[in-house]
Amino acid sequence: MGRALVEAALRLGHEVVLVSGPVDIEYPEGIELIPVVSTEEMLAASREAFASCDGLIGAAAPCDYRPVRVESNKIAKTGDPLELQLIETDDIVATLAVEKEDKWVVGFALETEDHRLRALAKLEKKSCDLMVLNGPEAMHSLENSVEVLNPAGDVIGSYEGSKEQVAIGIFEMIERELVSPPTSQPGISG
Repeated sequence: MGRALVEAALRLGHEVVLVSGPVDIEYPEGIELIPVVSTEEMLAASREAFASCDGLIGAAAPCDYRPVRVESNKIAKTGDPLELQLIETDDIVATLAVEKEDKWVVGFALETEDHRLRALAKLEKKSCDLMVLNGPEAMHSLENSVEVLNPAGDVIGSYEGSKEQVAIGIFEMIERELVSPPTSQPGISG
């Protein structure tokens, strides 16, 4: 979905800065690609890039947890059980949304149950302007089906088809709602 969003942004005339983890995807030319490995690196690179961008689309799925301790050498077998301790990583979208000022932030929620409820909770918790809801069937698929939710909890767009078609729909929604929001007309009282 990330590549499809990059292609949609380029097609609609936007400049793209992409922070990407190690994936087996070839991105189109004409973007600034910042490769990272860890969630911590992704947050640092995204924070630096976000400073000069108009908005953020958080379509990545970075790790939610990382090991407390990382060994620099191979861990030899001892015959004893190995205990692995994990700690939560910082939420990249939520962290950057707090710093957004006049920028816009769109998050993605991949949910398996209570879809809209959980997506709306993420939208609020992460201070997003829009949340794109999709399911696990989108992973490793050429197709996707999404709903775009606004902070009021309304579904303001539904898109289904190839990831490229869905990405164009999402980006057109972003342009309408966040990049060039409609101006309200003053009411006439009589």
